Amino acid sequence: MTETTVTVPAAPTDRSRTLRQLLRYTLIGGSGVALDLAVFLLLHNLTGMNEQLANALSTTLGISSNFLLNARFTFERRDRLRTRFLRFYAVGLTGIALTNLLFLAFTDALGIDADLVKAASLPPVLALQFVLNRKWSFA
Repeated sequence: MTETTVTVPAAPTDRSRTLRQLLRYTLIGGSGVALDLAVFLLLHNLTGMNEQLANALSTTLGISSNFLLNARFTFERRDRLRTRFLRFYAVGLTGIALTNLLFLAFTDALGIDADLVKAASLPPVLALQFVLNRKWSFA
């Protein structure tokens, strides 16, 4: 009789799990960013909507899309969805507030194009929101 060896994969470490979540969050965030930026550009440039209102609407759409995808694929949590969405949205509001502060500082005060400010705000907002969502929204 031959002996069969079964290899059981090691459980992922907390570090590898965090890195996997960050990668998924970033990819999903990229789709939300693309949606957010496209809607912002349409609302602000094509309709002439004020940049702060256009930002609030476009970011809300991106937040909603990202919540659904992150709940399913990144944090794999399907319980307490209403509470989690409200927390995720609250974290998203921090992104809106941060971006609006950047508009005030760079667009209104220094005259830098709002499209550039919006694009430059995306990486720091993404990093802040990942940490907050991982520790609060999906804990």
